[in-house]
Parts: sequence; structure tokens; C-alpha cells
Amino acid sequence: FGSATPVSKIVTGAMPVFVGSAFRVGLGALVLAPFAWRKRGEIRTLVRRDWLIVCLIALFGMFGFSALMLYGMKMVSGVVGAIVMSTAPAVTAAASMLFFGDSATWRKLTAIALAVAGVLLLQLGQGSDGGSASEMWLGAALVFAAVCCEASYTLLGKRMSEHVDPVLVAFLASALSVPLFLPFAVWQWADFDAAQVSAGAWAAAIWYGAGTLSLGTWLWYSGLAKAEGAVAAAFMGVMPVSALLLSYLLLGEEFRLMHLAGFGTVFAGVLLMSWEHARMEKKA
Repeated sequence: FGSATPVSKIVTGAMPVFVGSAFRVGLGALVLAPFAWRKRGEIRTLVRRDWLIVCLIALFGMFGFSALMLYGMKMVSGVVGAIVMSTAPAVTAAASMLFFGDSATWRKLTAIALAVAGVLLLQLGQGSDGGSASEMWLGAALVFAAVCCEASYTLLGKRMSEHVDPVLVAFLASALSVPLFLPFAVWQWADFDAAQVSAGAWAAAIWYGAGTLSLGTWLWYSGLAKAEGAVAAAFMGVMPVSALLLSYLLLGEEFRLMHLAGFGTVFAGVLLMSWEHARMEKKA
């Protein structure tokens, strides 16, 4: 999952947003299909409410996330995108408290505050040179909106995975999101020359769909089935670290102390949230 941020930067630099997004979910659905086929019997057990949730996951978790993420990454660096994306645990916790009635502990609230402070620290430290600054703020806002869509995917998917295999949910959501992307992808295809896309960019696009969406989903949920919730919560902290490091390695971006300050603040919130997850797991 951590590679999604820098890889999306490569994809959005090589192809139109909706073309890249449609390719991602289409390929993701194809790769997930063999795993979902084994669980096809569960489809008959889905009721109207389940299909509504799957459609919402397709709308927000697939369509909204991909489009907002790619448009946002056109305007910000991979490092900035990685740091904004690292607020996902805090945003998910906030949404869970707001919409699902989860308890608001001081650790959760502090983690949310640290996430916000880290992003603001990063943005304020980037300078204020007119148009580029306003574009960066807009890009960061779009990436943050993608984080909110990811939070909806996590929370809605959690509700579904209580009685439906998570990989089947991911496949259905990916497949249902393809028609949402197609009209926009066809529109953008007219000005797109696939022959001009480099082999490296195609490799990034393939990994964006087969790796971050399909393989990432399968590995994550397979691990959740075998590991305690506290262990999974702790490994959530690996995602933003890998996203940041891969932004430097894959994109060759310049290291700045402000990056370290912003990321350190956000990551402190991630660790605090992981601690809270571990504490709640033991308490349960």
C-alpha cells in the first residue's frame, strides 16, 4: 500500500487521470477475480443493504479515491503526498467516532491533532510563492480528500467483511467502479497517445493496479486473518514510512528538514493510534 503514493505520481505524469484510474481498477478486478471466484457462493447471500455498501465502496473507495489521488498528485511532490496520506489512520479514527459512535479517547484525539499539525507544518514550510503555493495547497487538499475516501473504504469494508470475504468485496467494488470511470476515460483517450508512454510508466501503472490494489488487498486481509488486531495496527505505521522512502528512491525528490518535521509529527500520531489499537485489543 505504501508504494501507491509515489507510483501514482509516475502514472499521473504519463497518462490522463481517468485513463490511469480505469486501467487501475480494471486490472485490479482481473487480478482479484480468481480469488473472488473461490468465494462466489457468498454473492447469493448478499442482501440489498450489502449491495448498497458495495456500491458506496465503489463510488468512494475506488472512483473517488483514484480520481482525487491522481489529480492531487499532479500538483504536489511525492513526499508531500506521502505525508498527507499518512494521516489515514487518524482520519479513519475520526470518521469512526463521528459516524459509527466509537469512543473518543485522549489518545485518538491527540493522534488526530498530531496528524493535522504535521500536514499544516509541512504546508506552511513550503513557502508562499504565489501560484505554486496555491496549487500545492489545492493538491494537498485533493490528496486529503482521497484519504477521506480511503477511510470510507476501510470503515464500510470493515462492516462488509464481518460476513463477506474481504477479497470478494474488493473485487466487486473494483468491478462496479469500472463503468464509473469509462465515460471519462473514453473522453480523455481522444487526446492520449499510448505509444508515447514509457515502459517504466506502464510498469508503474501495472503495479498501481495489480500491486497496490490487488496484491496489497490480498496480503493485507490474509494477514489480518492470521494476526491479532494489535499487530495489524502496529504495521499500519509501516505504510507511511515506505511511502516516504519510496518517494525519495523512485522519484528522486530532494530531502528537506521540513519533510522530516512534518512526517515526524504525523508519524507520532500514527504510533499513538497504533498504541491505542493495541490497548483496546488487550482490553477486549
